[in-house]
Amino acid sequence: MQNAKQAVMEVLRQLPDDATLEEIQHRIYLISKTRKGREDTARGRAYLNTEAKQRLDRWLES
Repeated sequence: MQNAKQAVMEVLRQLPDDATLEEIQHRIYLISKTRKGREDTARGRAYLNTEAKQRLDRWLES
């Protein structure tokens, strides 16, 4: 896995030269959240879709 600086440099290489700061920020945000999700899943801090739906249904009923 790349370190954070390498990931940002790769984002900058992939985006067009006329990318806005907001587009760059959004792409970096997506990478950050994807990494966090993968880390959480690897550490067992995630729910299967069925489990998440059950939890949401219970929450909505209360």
